[in-house]
Amino acid sequence: MSNETKRDVFEYYLEMIKALKDPLAAETVREARQRYAAALPDDLPVIPKAVGKYIKEAKFEDVTLLEALGCARDPVFKNLGRWITSHSEEFALAWLLGVWRVEETGEIVKAEAEK
Repeated sequence: MSNETKRDVFEYYLEMIKALKDPLAAETVREARQRYAAALPDDLPVIPKAVGKYIKEAKFEDVTLLEALGCARDPVFKNLGRWITSHSEEFALAWLLGVWRVEETGEIVKAEAEK
């Protein structure tokens, strides 16, 4: 494994394209950088639909990550809490990114609060 980030590799190849001295290269590189910056990460967390719903509701109610993890231990949440506690890193990543892939459908969901 290298110490390069994906961004480093991307930028390296963009600079190679610019070096071609093609009149369209600079515009292509600019557009590629903008799209790359706006794109979602490749390795989004994959979580069950019910967990995603829990994240959306908790964020809507301004619950903190610590409180959300704590609530997951409440017996009221049963299977949901069990999944969260056994996949806490994936849950936390989905929470922090605010975006995830739904396990059942493959759909990408954003946790934008609907206030």
